[in-house]
Amino acid sequence: MTTLARAEVSAGTPAALSGEVGLWRRFSRHRAAVAGLVLAGAMALACLVSVPLALSQEQGQPAYDRQRAGPLLGEPTGEHVLGTDALGRDLLIRLGLGGAISLGIGLAAALLAGTIGVTWGMVAGYAGGRVDAVLMRIVDVLYGLPYVLLVILLKVAFEKPLAAAVGSAQLGSILILLLAIGAVSWLTMARVVRGQVLSLKAQPFVEAARAAGASDGRILLREILPNLAGPVLVYATLIVPQAILQESFLSFLGIGVAPPVPTWGAMAAEGVSALNTIRVYWWLIVWPCLALGLTLLSLNFIGDGLRDALDPTGRTFGGRRA
Repeated sequence: MTTLARAEVSAGTPAALSGEVGLWRRFSRHRAAVAGLVLAGAMALACLVSVPLALSQEQGQPAYDRQRAGPLLGEPTGEHVLGTDALGRDLLIRLGLGGAISLGIGLAAALLAGTIGVTWGMVAGYAGGRVDAVLMRIVDVLYGLPYVLLVILLKVAFEKPLAAAVGSAQLGSILILLLAIGAVSWLTMARVVRGQVLSLKAQPFVEAARAAGASDGRILLREILPNLAGPVLVYATLIVPQAILQESFLSFLGIGVAPPVPTWGAMAAEGVSALNTIRVYWWLIVWPCLALGLTLLSLNFIGDGLRDALDPTGRTFGGRRA
C-alpha cells in the first residue's frame, strides 16, 4: 500500500472519492466549462419545467398549439413575453417544449451513438485481423455517404411503421429522428475506441488477466472498458451538441419532427419564412437561434473542460497549465 493510499484510508476517504474530488477540482479551474455547465443546466431545467405546461389541454388543444386571440405575429408584450408566431401561438411555451425535444433527441442520439461506437470499436480493436478489417471497412463506407441521405432513407423506410406501432405520428417522427441521428453519429466514436483498445490490449494488466484465464468478454468489460471512460466521456459530450445541431438542421429542412410539434430548428425555419423586405419579425428567429447557440456553446465548453480535466499528460485549464 502506498503512502497516499495509507493516508486516504486513515482519513476515512476512499480512493475513488478522492479521484472524483480531484477531477471536479481540475474541471472547476476551467471557468468557461463551469459557466457552460451552469448555463446548460439552467436551460435544461427551464425546458423540462415547461413541458407539463406546454402539453396541458386548453380549449381542446395542447397549449403549445393553441391559437390565441389577438394580432398574429405579435411582438413581445407583458402577456406574451417572447411574442407570438404567424398562428398566434405563444413563443415562450413553444420554445420551452422545443428545447426539451431538441435536448432529448440530442441526448438520446448521443447515448445510442456512444453505445454502438464503443461496442463496435472494442470488438474491432480487440479481435484484430480480418474482423478488424471488415468492421472498419464498413465504417469507411458509411463515412463516404452523406448523413442527410442516410437519415432520409431511414425515415422513409421506418417512420410510418414506427408511427403505427406507437400510435402517434408526432411521437413516431421524434423516435425515428433520434434513432436515425444516433445510427449515423457513432462512426468517429468507433475509430477513437478502436485506437484506444489497440493500445490497451498490449498493456501488462491485460496480459496478466489473459494469463490468469480470464475470458475475452471479462477482459473487455472488466479491464479495458473502465480505461476507456475518459476518452468516451469527452467525445460523448461532443456528440450531444452535434446531434442537436443535426436535428435542428433536419427540422430546418422540413424533414425533422412532424408539425405542429416544435423544435428549435423548426422554429428557426418558421422565422426565416416570415422574413420579408417590408417588415422584419425578428422575435421569430432570434429566440430559437439564441437558445440553440447558447446551448451548443455551453456543451462545447463542458467538453473542453472534461478533456482538460481527464488529460493525464498535460493538463491545461482555459489555456493555463495546472
